[in-house]
Amino acid sequence: MKEPDNLNALFARALVDELCAAGAREAVISPGSRSTPLVLACAEEKRMKLRVVLDERSAAFVALGAAKATGRPALALATSGTAGAHFFPAILEAEAARVPLVALTADRPLELHGFGAPQTMDQQHLFGTHVRFFADLGAPEPLEARLRHLRAVAALACSRALGPPRGPVHLNVPYREPLSGADGALPALRDRPAPRIATPRLSADDAALDEAAREISARPRGVIVCGPRDADDDLPDAVRALSRSTGYPILAEAASQVRFRVPEAVAHYDAILKHRPSAEALRPEAVIRFGAGLTSKTLQQWLDASGAYTVLVSDDSALFDPAHAASLVLAGDAVATAFALADRVVRPAGASLPFADADQRARSGLEAAFAREEEPSEPAVARELLAALPAGSQLFVSSSMPVRDVDAWAGRAAAVRVLANRGVNGIDGIVASALGAALATSRRTAVLLGDLALLHDLGGLVAAARLGAELTLVVVDNDGGGIFSFLPIASQTPRFEELFGTPHGLDLARAAALAGARLHSPRTLPELRAALRETGGLHFVHVRSDRARNVERHRALEAAVASALGSAP
Repeated sequence: MKEPDNLNALFARALVDELCAAGAREAVISPGSRSTPLVLACAEEKRMKLRVVLDERSAAFVALGAAKATGRPALALATSGTAGAHFFPAILEAEAARVPLVALTADRPLELHGFGAPQTMDQQHLFGTHVRFFADLGAPEPLEARLRHLRAVAALACSRALGPPRGPVHLNVPYREPLSGADGALPALRDRPAPRIATPRLSADDAALDEAAREISARPRGVIVCGPRDADDDLPDAVRALSRSTGYPILAEAASQVRFRVPEAVAHYDAILKHRPSAEALRPEAVIRFGAGLTSKTLQQWLDASGAYTVLVSDDSALFDPAHAASLVLAGDAVATAFALADRVVRPAGASLPFADADQRARSGLEAAFAREEEPSEPAVARELLAALPAGSQLFVSSSMPVRDVDAWAGRAAAVRVLANRGVNGIDGIVASALGAALATSRRTAVLLGDLALLHDLGGLVAAARLGAELTLVVVDNDGGGIFSFLPIASQTPRFEELFGTPHGLDLARAAALAGARLHSPRTLPELRAALRETGGLHFVHVRSDRARNVERHRALEAAVASALGSAP
């Protein structure tokens, strides 16, 4: 690495060095001038992988996906002016989903503000209360104290990003001209790293663990429920140990990282609980909750109505409890907490809930129903995609219908990691997020999304093409907002199509050509399976669907499960 040739370069290099010391390995930039010192510092840093994405909105989501998949801080860099404002959607998702995204916004120096200088605006607290930490680093000055302060602030920012709770942070970085090149005024400043700030970890209180164990030990009819959780850790083993200690079945959604790593996890709870006799017969006395907010409204409403003693396990003390149903919150590392509970619980006497039998009957009913399909329905696409992915690969799933279809219909699959932007449940930035996850992990990656989500993120598709990503996009195209067809409004207004269905009428296959992706347009299940087996490069699997028929298909699958369940288990 060459020696810095001006003050901006020296300070930018110190900043990047501290961010790398805290674990950052991915930086995503968009073209700009004022950010030149930061961009060059990242480009010269051997520990950093630098990605160039043309628009800031997609760039921030690429960084979000990288941070989400690795658990490390990932950087999004923007020039001054409106550029940083395009980070806002990704910042909001990172806040809600606890993702360590580091936003770096270059800025004009103080003397250019307030008097009409171009590309200049107030960037102080640009993201308001939606970041865990904000600091303005000030324009570099030839003072050792300022250099030490910059390093300390960078270390502190990453510490806040890594939590608890994890989340986004924002550093505003003004630079004076000349932005690069020798300025003839570089002083001899001693530069040394800031102290490393160890990331704290929460531990559940022993007395609270004992209380939870006593209550659980007195209730044989309980369930363990796992919501979305990104961490790729030992939670599956911990939850399995807890299940064996309590006798409680595990209801794990696809994005929990438990569903596909614990074979006995109940896969079809959504359809089972829509069968009223089963829902009543399986009502729990106790619930142990892990992870974030649940995707299945059916499951959430069933839990809320149960009146069960509920233990909420929270990694960082965040409460995902919209109905305020929790009886006790255990704030601490979920893996350690689950193992600690498993050690303390005395298996309750009495019959446990027969979810395993209900799940097997539901599975048999669904297998028969899917076997009769010839054309790929939206549930079948989700099911076939999971079946096609080998162990160790990852799937990024869009909000709206795709995440619900994966959760409800995917059934058994290999040990696949499933990620989704379920913080604020938006459909924007899905391709870019999946791209970031793919690039940062080098895992085989697929993304399942709808047509509107694709149209929201054509910038992410362009980025995938420019960066030469190996990524499979499976686009379910029903020409509009498919989820609205399941809502009461579908039959309550004659203007449903205009206001909610919103057909776009576009041929999305042309998006594949735009990105130079290999296009697959399967019309049958065998053609779909063949397309999903393809690897290497950028693949665009375009599956057409009809919104009205999709509703009918979902109802038919629910009826197949109800028929298989018969009377209550």
